Amino acid sequence: MAEPKTLKALNRLISAAEPLVPGADHAVLGEGPEGADIAFVGEQPGDQEDREGRPFVGPAGKLLNQAMEEVGIDRKSVYVTNAVKHFKFEQRGKKRIHQKPTMGEVKHYRWWLMKELDLVHPKLVVALGATAAAALAGKAVSVTKARGKASFENRPGYITVHPSYLLRIPDAADKKAAYKAFVADLRKIRDLAA
Repeated sequence: MAEPKTLKALNRLISAAEPLVPGADHAVLGEGPEGADIAFVGEQPGDQEDREGRPFVGPAGKLLNQAMEEVGIDRKSVYVTNAVKHFKFEQRGKKRIHQKPTMGEVKHYRWWLMKELDLVHPKLVVALGATAAAALAGKAVSVTKARGKASFENRPGYITVHPSYLLRIPDAADKKAAYKAFVADLRKIRDLAA
């Protein structure tokens, strides 16, 4: 099989691939312009992303959009994608509950992610959460220890929390502080990519 030379060709390969995890409807491809200054990489599509076939359209995506808007990053000017391209979940009644991908699943999809970034060619790659950081670094990464500037195979990078983490914080004051820190990260990301 010839290596894809365009994002369109890569996306055709990803779309045609069987999901590694059972139940996923289809691959959720990255979205945004080639040559974007910033590429945001999340963990995997969620329920809403799987249903709509677009990345970051669920609650975490809405929070990411809100934070980007606060710091003057236009969602249409950045590239958004996920380390794992299919939604992994457990069915509970009518609900599909998100299941964290294993490191083996992350490694399975890594080739696609790295090729995708080669083709998009962003100035800065942002890992949203530990799974994205592991996919980009090729090994487990602690977000709390590595938060901030990073390098992913000679690509300038930045590690921060995934917006879904912010949604899960139960205490209102803690949630507000964590969101403020996330917005501060996005300011740094905006400035690094400028």
